[in-house]
Amino acid sequence: MPNAEDYPVRAASEARTLSDLDARLVQCRACPRLVSWREETALVKRPAFRDWEYWGRPVPGFGPADASMLITGLAPAAHGANRTGRMFTGDRAGDLLFATLHELGLTSRATATGPGDGLELYGVRVTAPVRCAPPANSPTTAERDTCRPWLSRELRLLRPTVRSVVVLGGFGWQAALPALRQAGWNVPRPRPAFGHGARATLTPRDGTGAPMTVFGCYHVSQRNVFTGRLTPAMLREVLADAAHAAGLPAA
Repeated sequence: MPNAEDYPVRAASEARTLSDLDARLVQCRACPRLVSWREETALVKRPAFRDWEYWGRPVPGFGPADASMLITGLAPAAHGANRTGRMFTGDRAGDLLFATLHELGLTSRATATGPGDGLELYGVRVTAPVRCAPPANSPTTAERDTCRPWLSRELRLLRPTVRSVVVLGGFGWQAALPALRQAGWNVPRPRPAFGHGARATLTPRDGTGAPMTVFGCYHVSQRNVFTGRLTPAMLREVLADAAHAAGLPAA
């Protein structure tokens, strides 16, 4: 049942394609606090979006199934992806992320407003370790761990093509490394520390396939941008490096 605590483990392991994984993901109700919050937010809405029919469900990844570069953040924003149903769409963080990807030639347009806006990602997939909008943008570690099978399976299904992963923020870094290990990569011990510009090269545990590089980047949150902790130039540099590591023709 989708509301069972072990639903993510069972459902994710049975998915054979990313579209199958996404179809199973959107049914998940394994974390009661997150289910309650995402659905309440979808009903109450923000006044500016009162005419929207909010998504109000877990948010799947977005981008091609043969992506060579993956970007993973924290969780959907309550009035961003929880509203639109698409990662990093409809909030300030996504505005900067997609504008920068467009500068690099990795998207079809610079803005992301919602499904049907014509946005395409070129060789890039965007996802998150927690798929439901959390109160105060703060999922618990237990919710992170319950949700991990979705990211682990997504990474496993992308393994034939993915060559770089950009992790936005320290929470995302702590969530991504165990998922990468579960998906079949060797993660160094002790685990690499998070920092802006941090990078680590992971090799497949079974000895087959190409290595993959993980890049750390401060999260594209409004707070980080407003305080100058993350500038557009800093973000562009990390994304460009990751694109080159993935073999993408970034500008």
